[in-house]
Amino acid sequence: MALASVLLVSCSSGDDWFDDFEQREFQGDPSDGMIPGQPSGSGGTALTGDLASFAVTIDRSALSEQAISISSDDEDCVENFSEAATIKIAYNGSSASVTGTANGVTVSTNGAHVTINSTVKDMAYEVSGTTSDGSLKIYSEKKFKLTLNGVNITNPTGAAINSQCKKRNYVVLADGTENTLTDGSSYTTVEGEDMKATLFSEGQLLFSGNGQLTVNANCKNGICSDDYIVFRPGNNIYVKATQSNCVKSNDGIWVRGGVINLETSATASKGMKTDGYVQIDGGRITAITSGGGEFDTEDNDVNGAAGIKCDSTFVMNAGELLLKSSGAGGKGISADQDITINGGIIKVITEGRKYTYGSYDTSPKGIKSDANVTINGGEIMVRCLTGEGSEGIESKATLTISSGSVAVYTYDDPINAKKALDISGGYVYAYATNNDGIDSNGTINISGGVVIACGTTQPEGGFDCDQNSFTITGGTLIGLGGDSSIPSSTTTKQAVALTSISSLTGGQYLTLASSDGTNIFAFKLPRSYQQATVLVSSPSMKTGSSYTLSTGATVSDTSSEFYGFVSNAKTSGGTTVATITQSSTVTNNKGNGGQGGGGFRPGGR
Repeated sequence: MALASVLLVSCSSGDDWFDDFEQREFQGDPSDGMIPGQPSGSGGTALTGDLASFAVTIDRSALSEQAISISSDDEDCVENFSEAATIKIAYNGSSASVTGTANGVTVSTNGAHVTINSTVKDMAYEVSGTTSDGSLKIYSEKKFKLTLNGVNITNPTGAAINSQCKKRNYVVLADGTENTLTDGSSYTTVEGEDMKATLFSEGQLLFSGNGQLTVNANCKNGICSDDYIVFRPGNNIYVKATQSNCVKSNDGIWVRGGVINLETSATASKGMKTDGYVQIDGGRITAITSGGGEFDTEDNDVNGAAGIKCDSTFVMNAGELLLKSSGAGGKGISADQDITINGGIIKVITEGRKYTYGSYDTSPKGIKSDANVTINGGEIMVRCLTGEGSEGIESKATLTISSGSVAVYTYDDPINAKKALDISGGYVYAYATNNDGIDSNGTINISGGVVIACGTTQPEGGFDCDQNSFTITGGTLIGLGGDSSIPSSTTTKQAVALTSISSLTGGQYLTLASSDGTNIFAFKLPRSYQQATVLVSSPSMKTGSSYTLSTGATVSDTSSEFYGFVSNAKTSGGTTVATITQSSTVTNNKGNGGQGGGGFRPGGR
């Protein structure tokens, strides 16, 4: 099956990604102002770029997309379907007319309610016209093609289109057409038959064509397959659901392209929900959920809404994924198994608070996996600001970042891993208004990339891995907060220094320079700190050398700025707040007796 195809992904190395960073679009310009959700009295300034202000809205504008490559044996593509005969159905108010015949196919009408019975393979059906009290029901033993050619069907008592065929259903949105399907607020069902959505199929739903489709779901799901669903470039689909999910499948959802807009207001509902996997290879998906959480009596657990929920794996290779959840306990992406991001753009906003039912609760999360999260590329922005448990990216196992851009702004932990956090490349910015910047309940291993972790005041810190191993062998690191875990002196191979500084002012640049005055980096502080613990590490830092930390310098070239970070900046002025004597690999003087030797002279010159 095409859906089980092996993914061959080409990912640039972390160093290559850094080299062309200046040409990327997410640099942003610094601006001043209070940060929403920040603790009072912190004296912070606005975050660089649009992390604090980006919006997620429905957008039906077309995309310029390349056609997918189609092999001759790809049965999921309608191009490999050969029509035996075509039957056309035209709706006209309270009636429907049928044109064309085929041996083995019968078409019956009851007003504008049309039923097809077929034992013939490779049949094609085309529907057009308008009815406010009609439907299309298809019984077929073989796969078929259904072209929506400017049709508007409302069924007050059930699904607009109900396919009882367990084979492939090719749904073609005729070029240049607008099509609308609307179900009723209640369903009149047939015993022994499923009818789970406005557009429902027992078999695979395989969309193609450059037309538009609007689905209004008033009772159940919007689009549902008891098998899998495929979307393609050119599709322009909008689903609005008030009682359940927008798109639902049993086996999987594969987005090869297209524009897909999803809105659901139902309790604990999902933009896309599947018992299988989700794979995104292109297009633009926007999913907005506003429903709150609920207690599931069957599972004896609580659930929240989510933009995408899959019981298996989630993989994104290309395209745009824009998610917003405003209900209690809502999430952006939620997967029971591994989440892998190889490319594309992901933007997630959660606005709801924790949902609590008795002793049960579920918190809002931007990207959450009950297994591993692996980021090999792409541009990711997550904002979750509404109280306890509002975390950005969470892995219940190992979280790995090797390339790309990851920027997270949350109330609770921006980045959280249960077992291990491994970063070998990319740009990472983690800003918390009420917790640690980067938190691992297991180990932290950083071997490359630019990693900026901004936590809050004591006891929270920039980096936190409890008493587990914290290893630095490469990369540029800045950690800010009331405290910090201390890198292991036995496993850390790159120079790292920690110190306590009595005061840092938001909006000023914190700069690190070598003893000859060469700037290593500058970082525009996103908030003010009283008695901050600062962790710095860079490949430019060497044991046996001295460095200075300063604040208040003027930075003249910020063209390559990443959320306030500028490498090899051009600076002038400033006040020295600490002098580092890097006498050993891990130099610790943060005031609680950590590993490593050497020392700081806070405020020294």
